[in-house]
Amino acid sequence: MPIRFFLTAPFFLFATALVVGFRGEELYASRFSPAALAATHLVTLGFMAMTMLGAMSQILPVLAGVPLPRPRLVAALVHAPMTVGTAALASGFLWSAPLLLKAGAVLLGFAFGVFLTAVAIGLARAPTRAATGAGLALAAISLAVTVALGLDLGAMRGWGLPLSNLAARDLHPAWGLLGWTGLLVAVVGFHVVPMFQMTPAYPPAMQRWLAPAVFALLAAWSVVRWRDPSHDMSVWLSGVLAAVWLVFALTTLALQAKRRRTRADATLLLWRLGMASAAVALACWVASALGVGDGLEVAVGILALVGFAVSVIAGMLHKIVPFLAWFHLRAALPAGRRVPHMGLLLPDAPQRRFARVQFAAVLLLLAAASAPAWIAPFAAAALGLAAALLAWNLVTALRAFRRAQQA
Repeated sequence: MPIRFFLTAPFFLFATALVVGFRGEELYASRFSPAALAATHLVTLGFMAMTMLGAMSQILPVLAGVPLPRPRLVAALVHAPMTVGTAALASGFLWSAPLLLKAGAVLLGFAFGVFLTAVAIGLARAPTRAATGAGLALAAISLAVTVALGLDLGAMRGWGLPLSNLAARDLHPAWGLLGWTGLLVAVVGFHVVPMFQMTPAYPPAMQRWLAPAVFALLAAWSVVRWRDPSHDMSVWLSGVLAAVWLVFALTTLALQAKRRRTRADATLLLWRLGMASAAVALACWVASALGVGDGLEVAVGILALVGFAVSVIAGMLHKIVPFLAWFHLRAALPAGRRVPHMGLLLPDAPQRRFARVQFAAVLLLLAAASAPAWIAPFAAAALGLAAALLAWNLVTALRAFRRAQQA
């Protein structure tokens, strides 16, 4: 199931680069500009959600002990509407086309509905209710809240219906980033960071309580924002929520400093970039809530989406895809046949090239806020190159897998 999702995602990242390159000045003018909305959803839906939905088909059997029901059918019913719906929605934002916005909302609502139903059935059949299963369930609920708020906003833009509450404009990205994305990264990170990066384990208390604490804080913050966005409690809760995620980011960096492997590979570098970006984004988010600083929303978006989410997800893809290829080869090759090492399926050098370009893209995207007319084309070129390198690396691993199968 996941490969088609993984291979599609870099194309949406490349499309984001095109928006940055051709509509950069408009994109940096306001987070609600057509270009900014298009670029944001190309990243969040086309890249982030595309890879995360694909990855959950592998995560559930390993971490929760239960597979998705009818995984091939679910993949077929989710991938195509997700792909077409994201393209339609982004195009609708970019060219202010209500018909495309309506088509995108319907297709994406269907795709997420099928996926969330399959996840709910799978988690209901899980043999245990351990912390990992609970964390995955809370991530899925956060996704459902994100989708519901997104459909509310889509109904306003596509059908001209009144918005249920102005707070939805802030709650939608918060549940998508701090809830769905953050919780899934954390739950998966509790397992893959020690396994792939040779670090000590995360503290047991963090593994057990991070997801419930974040979910409860996010729910409380949402209730306050919904009733009275200017209430002092909203700022206080946002600070506590940011502090919890900051503890996770700093703990991850501290564990990586204690890794048993001396050489830092590309995945480690990308996770460090992601955690550092998350920490700065959280600080900027709280500062913006306090009314300190001007124009921090753009920095929060770049750091949270491209600096954190794209870096961490790409880092995991560079490990997950070769690992899945190695795992399937091990199961498929006859006894006595030697299975290629994961490093042969995807060498470290091309991964490092991607990491360097991704780092440059984040810096250039941030710098472009000061002079979008001059710097945005360079930022777009770096982001486009990063997308192309990621696609090439994934294809390289798959080609090595097929050669090993045929040898």
